[in-house]
Amino acid sequence: MLIPRVTSRCWRVWRRDATVWRKTWAIGFLPPLLEPLLYVAAFGYGLGGLIGALTWQGAQLGYLEFLAPGIVGAGVMNAAFFETTYASFVRMHYQKTFDGILATPLSLEEIVTGEVLWGATRALITAAAMTAALSPLGLLRWPEALLLLPVAALGGLAFAAFGMVFTGVLPTIEAFNLPVFLVVTPMFLFSGTFFPLEQLPVWAQRLAWALPLTHLAHLARSAALGSWSPQLAASAAYLAAFAAVMYAAGVRAMVRRLIT
Repeated sequence: MLIPRVTSRCWRVWRRDATVWRKTWAIGFLPPLLEPLLYVAAFGYGLGGLIGALTWQGAQLGYLEFLAPGIVGAGVMNAAFFETTYASFVRMHYQKTFDGILATPLSLEEIVTGEVLWGATRALITAAAMTAALSPLGLLRWPEALLLLPVAALGGLAFAAFGMVFTGVLPTIEAFNLPVFLVVTPMFLFSGTFFPLEQLPVWAQRLAWALPLTHLAHLARSAALGSWSPQLAASAAYLAAFAAVMYAAGVRAMVRRLIT
């Protein structure tokens, strides 16, 4: 299977997930509103007081200015990845939602596509909520910060597709602890979220730039601070290519799991 059989019907899967989410949206909306404030309080006002100003892209920044966009990027990763791992696995394995949808004219490829699109949407909602929470603190520049939304959409697609690969191959919901511990957490810590990559050894910097969150954090920080460089196009291309590869791998994994 080289080309997934996908039509506009995949949006019906997206609409189904969105309808369910709207019933509990208030609970789901609280974490992205409160989480950035907690990080700012703990790492910004606490740790930031010890760090002072730092240099990024040749400009002097306060630590909170540097931290805020990185938090948004990490929030996008978490929202998309956890939506297409834990949440998709529950729909597939426990609720048997995928089995019910497969009884309709929709294909499995369309189900996976709808799940990935919904994961990206959750990431976009998270980024919007985080931006709203951080803006009153004066940590984002306007109107440049609006560009965080398309950045979040691209990053959301990448990490939603990435999560779908694990849903297709891991046997139990407990097994998701492995990619969270071995992949997501290291990216969260070493992708430029909390400190400039220049603080790392050269070999570690090269390794960090191979991680998708590094490119997402770089795009988010550049958008939030109105800083532009030729490297942004490369980071956007990296995320787009990563999303495409992971999407194809996720579709293949799900077909093998549920069809073949």
